[in-house]
Amino acid sequence: MRFSAMGDAAMTVPVLYALASQHPDLRITMLTRTRFMPLFEWLPANVQVKGVDFAEQDGIIGLTKLYNQLKEGHYDAVADLHDVLRSKYLRTCFVVAGTKVAVVDKGRKEKKALVADGQHHEALQPMMERYADVFRSLGLDIDLSQPIHLNLRLESFAIVRSVVGRKQKEDTWIGVAPFAAHAQKIYPLEQMQRVVNMLAGKGYKILLFGAGKKEAEILATWEKDHEGKGCIQSICGKLGGLKNELLLMSQLDLMISMDSANMHMASMLGTRVLSIWGATHPKAGFSGYGQTPDSEMQLDLPCRPCSIYGKKPCAFGDLRCMNISPDAIVEKIEELLTQRSPLKKT
Repeated sequence: MRFSAMGDAAMTVPVLYALASQHPDLRITMLTRTRFMPLFEWLPANVQVKGVDFAEQDGIIGLTKLYNQLKEGHYDAVADLHDVLRSKYLRTCFVVAGTKVAVVDKGRKEKKALVADGQHHEALQPMMERYADVFRSLGLDIDLSQPIHLNLRLESFAIVRSVVGRKQKEDTWIGVAPFAAHAQKIYPLEQMQRVVNMLAGKGYKILLFGAGKKEAEILATWEKDHEGKGCIQSICGKLGGLKNELLLMSQLDLMISMDSANMHMASMLGTRVLSIWGATHPKAGFSGYGQTPDSEMQLDLPCRPCSIYGKKPCAFGDLRCMNISPDAIVEKIEELLTQRSPLKKT
């Protein structure tokens, strides 16, 4: 069980892939939000996904109905990868019925200490290893060091190509996802627009990712600056849903992202990601799967990290942690594009 957020759900994909491929005799059901179901479409055949809409199945009555549906699966064990009120209620129902249950240790105390005293702590256990530990506690060994091979071979890219065109061998496609759930994790948009314009000037095709009306309006203005040239294109709301956005991400040469769901989605697809970190820090355990430290841009400041999830307002009011020059970002991008990706492409 993992219901939110999208980035956290995406982080379970490499773990489920390892579990399913290394234990092909298992029958695995992933319970998540209905809108996150596309994240799990390309896992091995012994994984199925069940979606839940909490607008319809919430509260004690709704969750009890959901449990009554789930118990028909006759599961031997339940892995709670979320540990929130909803998952606690569901897992309690399973415990009462005699089903074995294991729960994720989110390391809340260690994470609190990481931001509490301004000291430079050692990196915490990666969140994906914490997920894997849940299954290990159920007696299932998992090796997360192996590359994942999500099966996209039979997918149709027709909708993607109708919007962005067909990628030619000589093309370099760079995705840019400039938004995040919290302002403290967003690189200043006017600076990111400079990065985008500089990259477009070098001949790269830039594809802008976002969601919702406000983000779509911002990205439309970036696209308009290069109207008719085709080198900058917003795909916000144009691909018909998450699945086609994921298919497009799988074709990118590089994704530029904040500490956000886009980083994790691109990572699970084997796409190299340049991530930009502000209030949060990779050592809290939320780096993208398979990404390396040299693709994480951040400033070494005594006030970082000031938050684990980026919710806490900047104590100085100036987001000095995001004072990274556009030139430095473009230089890093070109450096990464010349390197062979450490990730296995799907």
